Amino acid sequence: MSLGAPEEVSASEISLPADIDWKMLDKSKFFLLGALLFSGVSGTLYPTVVLKTRQQVKLNQISSLKMASSILKFEGFRGFYRGFGTSLMGTIPARSLYMGALEVTKSNVGKVAIGQLGLSEASASAVANAAAGLSAAMAAQLVWTPIDVVSQRLMVQGGARGCSVGLKTYNGGIDAFRKIIYADGVRGLYRGFGFSILTYAPSSAVWWASYSIAHRLIWGCIGCYGCKDESGYRSDGKATMAIQGLSSAFASGVSALVTTPLDTIKTRLQVLDGEGSGRGLAPTVLQTLRNLVKEGGVSACYRGLGPRWVSMSMSSTTMITTYEFLKRLSAKNQESLA
Repeated sequence: MSLGAPEEVSASEISLPADIDWKMLDKSKFFLLGALLFSGVSGTLYPTVVLKTRQQVKLNQISSLKMASSILKFEGFRGFYRGFGTSLMGTIPARSLYMGALEVTKSNVGKVAIGQLGLSEASASAVANAAAGLSAAMAAQLVWTPIDVVSQRLMVQGGARGCSVGLKTYNGGIDAFRKIIYADGVRGLYRGFGFSILTYAPSSAVWWASYSIAHRLIWGCIGCYGCKDESGYRSDGKATMAIQGLSSAFASGVSALVTTPLDTIKTRLQVLDGEGSGRGLAPTVLQTLRNLVKEGGVSACYRGLGPRWVSMSMSSTTMITTYEFLKRLSAKNQESLA
């Protein structure tokens, strides 16, 4: 699977822009620039994550607009960035693990899928992207789960009225970290870790596989218009970014529909402390699911779907275009990409 040059094209094949594989990257530049770029993206999209998280712990359904108005009225603009400092601390190492695992897995699985399994280019691409998304999410969760537990508890502070039972108050990320360790030990920071894997790993796999399929289909539909010159096939920058955006929005929609119930359960597991259970124990997955269905039926499992879909679409569109831009900035041989 040659990812370093444009694909050979016959009349019946689809021409895709050249890709940059792991071996072609300047690793130090890749991780340094990636940390800076994705920190900025995370900061921009953080308010939608706060909205989604608060909706998922509410006893009753509340619209995103009403939720946003309430935060702005009672907490000000700062309310949209509760826990952001803690989240940002985890973004850099988690993203580094994610990007590294993603590129290594995608490159190696793609070569095996074509060379040893004999899959077609399209099938190999979908399989490689799905495997890469799966391994990247699992690697990132080692760092991200503790950060997620702390930051989500900070997110819901200030919006406790009408929330499910079991919310505590914290004076910042360090205080939350200390109190969680004191109450539950290290395992308290990894509450919902297994369920996080079950949520994010399939979500990432579905997203990357859907993205690969959509990306190929859209390029096929437009016939790579305007991408051919005397030297062969080249990618037009604006067309490439537009197709990446459309593909990522489609992938986000599929992923959000499949995994939002899992994300809702995961969020409650990580945020709630279980005082309302009468035993002072953290709720189990089954108890959390029962509580959700009792509160609002099956639709309660999809609370926060709107903000999550918007967040995923905006995030993934920004991320994928930023990610491809990052890879080109970090390529060892810039001249070959001109």
